[in-house]
Amino acid sequence: MKRCDAEALVLETADLQEADRVVVFLTREHGKKRGAARGAKRRFSRFAGELQPLAKVRACWFEKEGRELVRLSSVELLRAPKRLGSTLEGILASAYLGESVATFAQEGEPAETVFRLLDSTVEALESGIDRELALRYFESWLLRLAGIFPPPEGCPRCGRPLVEGAALAASGESLLCRSCARENAGALPVSSSALEFWRRMGRESLARMAADPPSRPVLAEAEEAAGRIRRHFLQGEIRSYQVLRRTLADLEEVERR
Repeated sequence: MKRCDAEALVLETADLQEADRVVVFLTREHGKKRGAARGAKRRFSRFAGELQPLAKVRACWFEKEGRELVRLSSVELLRAPKRLGSTLEGILASAYLGESVATFAQEGEPAETVFRLLDSTVEALESGIDRELALRYFESWLLRLAGIFPPPEGCPRCGRPLVEGAALAASGESLLCRSCARENAGALPVSSSALEFWRRMGRESLARMAADPPSRPVLAEAEEAAGRIRRHFLQGEIRSYQVLRRTLADLEEVERR
């Protein structure tokens, strides 16, 4: 049995039997792991309060070849998601971030870049950065790291640079120039401002972008495009995203009354 120790970000938790929990967590060195936290549901558990979604922890676990779950032996809390955990919107956003990484991160493979992306996004949200900007930046980068976000530079059909806007193919697999997009039924128009947002992502940190943020319509474009790309790849939608959007829409409706 191998003993491992590493910084980790808690992605998801679920009940396992009467007193235990399954914990999905991400590390730089070992990638995504699924572990059993024995007794985590008991009142005086050594894991009490330390397995919150998006908590940053120092985790120690044991692995046995052939077993799907590792066995968590200890978890030390390094950073609690206090701001995110204090509002309904923050809790829903946390679930979406965690499930997104759990969906795209590879089991047992080093995940330095994805770890840094999620870690920096949580830090930014905890510091009070705009939630919509942070989520759009995160989801576009995650899809890029997964190799499924089309580059916002040139049309793959004719080679023309994407300068004055583009369109996302109906399949979500490519960004086409407006001319080529006429032959692609169901292509989603994309403004030059949205293209610039994706280009800025490649050279600016989230904190720097927050100093001169894109407009709300641009962020809405980015969200719609990312959703199309994600749904095409997964052949479905991430459940926590659906819950987040449905709940926020309901809250907005209540506020308008």
